[in-house]
Amino acid sequence: MLPAGFTSATASAAIKKPGRDDMALLRCPGGATLAAMYTTNQVCAAPVQLSRRRLRESRGHCGALLVNSGNANAATGERGMANAIELTDAVARACDIAPEAVQSNSTGVIGVQLPMDRMMPQVGGMAAHAAHGSVEPFARAIMTTDTYPKWASRTVEHGGCACSVVGCAKGAGMIHPNMATMIAVIMTDAPLAPAELDGHLRAAVERSFHRISIDGDTSTNDSVFALASGAAPAPAGGFPPEALRAAFAAVARDLALMIVRDGEGYERGIHVRVSGAACDADALIVAKTIASSLLVRCAVTGGDPNWGRILAAAGRSGVRIDVDDLQLAVGGVPLFERGAPADTPLAAREAAFRAPMVTVDLRVGHGAGADEFISCGLTKAYVELNADYTT
Repeated sequence: MLPAGFTSATASAAIKKPGRDDMALLRCPGGATLAAMYTTNQVCAAPVQLSRRRLRESRGHCGALLVNSGNANAATGERGMANAIELTDAVARACDIAPEAVQSNSTGVIGVQLPMDRMMPQVGGMAAHAAHGSVEPFARAIMTTDTYPKWASRTVEHGGCACSVVGCAKGAGMIHPNMATMIAVIMTDAPLAPAELDGHLRAAVERSFHRISIDGDTSTNDSVFALASGAAPAPAGGFPPEALRAAFAAVARDLALMIVRDGEGYERGIHVRVSGAACDADALIVAKTIASSLLVRCAVTGGDPNWGRILAAAGRSGVRIDVDDLQLAVGGVPLFERGAPADTPLAAREAAFRAPMVTVDLRVGHGAGADEFISCGLTKAYVELNADYTT
């Protein structure tokens, strides 16, 4: 269910093809505080540019969020920006709110103009019929190559009161860190000031969406929106900040893992955990290098226990390591230690590389630094889907 203080509606504008809802509107009738993180890709879509500007203008407040699938409205020039403004202004009129209180995003094909003649007539109806209910229709309407809708929730209880944190996301391809690797919306009915909400969001994103990759490509439209309606009765002193932060982090991690498991052509995942580094930042660099390596990903796809590719990726990460310090295990099976291969039966090695989630544990030294990164194999289905994406 949506948290208290939120309503939603969806509609079909046949943006890419008919037969499915491809527009989604989230309303906050009583207003909500807003925090957001947007793509760092310099070829940035018109709705992202507009939303970034309106976040500043509104000083962290929001009344509505409009998302469409099937068309990214990216690399579309002045006309694309005009279309983004026209749509969000229509939402503002229909919801009786200021234009700067409307956030928006689009997802789909780059370089194609929005079909405004089919989208504009949907806005009024969505605003009028938005209702409190399940988050699932919104999650379905923002899907592109996703094979299933993604949502997660947590409840925080304190002092006889309860609030909820609910999130939904889309993403299956063009997934890589540098904010945010997809489109996600995290909502709560807890009362939070914009700065508090921003802190919870950034902490959650850093340990979830910034720890996954499917193909190494950061989208033109990546965004994570966080909204707090404040509609839940709060205990004296409010809900514990650490409990809310933990709920945001749990919801974001659930969504991030769903995105990896729904990666285009997904067959098995890769979870790389690095320890013993001089600092956490070094551990992350090594983990990310291994999880993003095409050779490692191909080995995982084929269930080939070619663990030398893991060590090779670690060695080129740029982090200083000593081969004699390396300890490598996959799926708990020792593969390399004290500078030499471990005496492990081939059958055990093969089984470790054929697990649904191939877990790589690499100790690189004697430091306290540790981190993780999650990706997936590179399959023929991924290549086929993206070779024929627009045709």
